[in-house]
Amino acid sequence: MAAANQGQDESGLFADINVTPLVDVTLVLLIIFMVAAPLMVSNPSIKVELPKAVSGEETQRPTLALTVQRDPGGGFQLYANGEKSDERALRDLVPRLMEKDRELQAIIAADKGIPYGDVMHIVDLIRTLGVHRFALEIDQSP
Repeated sequence: MAAANQGQDESGLFADINVTPLVDVTLVLLIIFMVAAPLMVSNPSIKVELPKAVSGEETQRPTLALTVQRDPGGGFQLYANGEKSDERALRDLVPRLMEKDRELQAIIAADKGIPYGDVMHIVDLIRTLGVHRFALEIDQSP
């Protein structure tokens, strides 16, 4: 009969805490975050269609991320570190970043529809500003 009174105090109330609902809610939240996190990280806010290439390497240096996106009007829009920019803003930004790190590397992600001359104009601009290490971002998916 001792097993029948297990978990009850002298007044007949249960003194155990049931943590099963807490564990269930916690596991559901964990699964939701596990599914949602990769979707948030791998979805860039600036959409560009990168050219495909088989060879490519990861960079280990401090970087300046430049994105060149095609405009519907035939031109292009420039983004520096995720913020809308232009040549004048880039001329102000690069020297400040170079003060922090002389080995600054620029990574250029250009839409594959951008004319080669426009991409080379951006490369030439950052080289004249003192950035001599740069890389072109590619899509390595098969």
